Amino acid sequence: MASQSQSQTQSTAPPKLLGYQTDGFFDELVDDKTVARPDAELLIERINRLPAEELLRRQKAIERALYQMGITFTVYSDAAGTEKIMPFDIVPRIVSTMLWHHIEAGLKQRIKALNLFLGDIYNEQQIVKDGIIPSELIDSASAFLPQCVGLKPPRNVWCHVTGTDLVRDNTGAVYVLEDNLRCPSGVSYVLQNRHVMKKNFPQVFSASRVRPVRDYPARLYQMLRGMAREDINDPTVAVLTPGVFNSAYYEHSYLAQQMGVELVEGRDLVVEKDVVYMRTTDGLQRVDVLYRRVDDIFLDPDVFRPDSMLGVKGLMSAYRAGNVALANAPGTGIADDKVIYAFVPDMIRYYLNEEAILANVPTYVCSRPEDRKYVLAHLDELVVKAAGESGGYGILIGPHATKKERAEFAEKISENPRNFVAQPTLQLSRMPTLADGKIEGRHVDLRPYILCNSEDDVWVMPGGLTRVALRKGSLVVNSSQGGGSKDTWVAADPGQSVAIDEIS
Repeated sequence: MASQSQSQTQSTAPPKLLGYQTDGFFDELVDDKTVARPDAELLIERINRLPAEELLRRQKAIERALYQMGITFTVYSDAAGTEKIMPFDIVPRIVSTMLWHHIEAGLKQRIKALNLFLGDIYNEQQIVKDGIIPSELIDSASAFLPQCVGLKPPRNVWCHVTGTDLVRDNTGAVYVLEDNLRCPSGVSYVLQNRHVMKKNFPQVFSASRVRPVRDYPARLYQMLRGMAREDINDPTVAVLTPGVFNSAYYEHSYLAQQMGVELVEGRDLVVEKDVVYMRTTDGLQRVDVLYRRVDDIFLDPDVFRPDSMLGVKGLMSAYRAGNVALANAPGTGIADDKVIYAFVPDMIRYYLNEEAILANVPTYVCSRPEDRKYVLAHLDELVVKAAGESGGYGILIGPHATKKERAEFAEKISENPRNFVAQPTLQLSRMPTLADGKIEGRHVDLRPYILCNSEDDVWVMPGGLTRVALRKGSLVVNSSQGGGSKDTWVAADPGQSVAIDEIS
């Protein structure tokens, strides 16, 4: 009897991921003894049963499918060629219901505060007058646009579409790494990752009660339509792209196709008497809402950069007149500034009288003399970031940098302290990843996507883009720096919709 009881206990024990090592890092799918976390048990069992060569075969099949779908991005600095397939890893990330509730609540709170900040900073600037944010940090920010002072977008929504980057440390705690409010990219990879994954683990996918993501384009479209003037019954929506040479052009065309709207470039549009029209074979057609994927300073050569060939003359005049809605509102880039990021917890306390649900990564602002002194003395321990850079550029990872690289950054910080922040080197969480034919741990982050209709109507996509640093030991997950992506499965609560219909 004892033997039978012991056998039953062993058979119901959570599985361990065979041959895997966590190397002391917090892992998203298994604990420190490589035992599957509760929501990942079925997945780990399935991986254990599949030979490595079968996983590799499926991985290559997915890569071929992505190539055939044309899912690419552009790296301008790569001499070997600019068009790249987004690397994809076959092992999905699984996010528990409890963790997702925490993330969702924190993101909604953060977006609410950032919208209030943007409305304030381009109008009364009360947060500056009350001494919460130094005025010189606003005035010296390259992304603060004086041309947007006085703007009041409909329903006071500035950031309609946001992609917020999250990381977890070695305790499993979630931190906000940065905000992306201007033209956040990557959601098309989320949708296509799900499309290719559903065929590889269909039984596990179904049994894991994964929440759906495929309704994102429909939700985006409904939000955009709702931005039009109330007297327009059937508004025309279009996606404004910089063109085929933009790194995210695939995404622009994909979202336009999924929403059933026109994809336009600046040269396709014209403004007459403060109304925006697009040129069609049947003549001019009015456009009421633009989901713009063009950076602020290129939107209108009459207002911003006069040499811009990407925008539309008169667009800002039409926007101020209320004849066209823009998502996101011009000027949102100030909230992407990595120095301003350091003050978001202060914004939450100031505008909402709440503590931040999701903490920032502790940040040293180099324009503060005491912070700068500490940073310069500890460059070998810190990650240093340029305030206005993105995509993994303008970063020094101190522990991995050479003495010469640290000396060069020290000089840059001393010359222009406003342009730099520094953060401790977090031991980012890892995940099992198919690397060199076997399962190994690789560092990951997570970019959920948030749609904001109004202050009280904010939707967070259940999941998001899990980015993975495919190079062993690397902390840089950006695709332009050799990173890839994974499908992200959020477990459903009882009664919530489940993505069973995504199995086909």
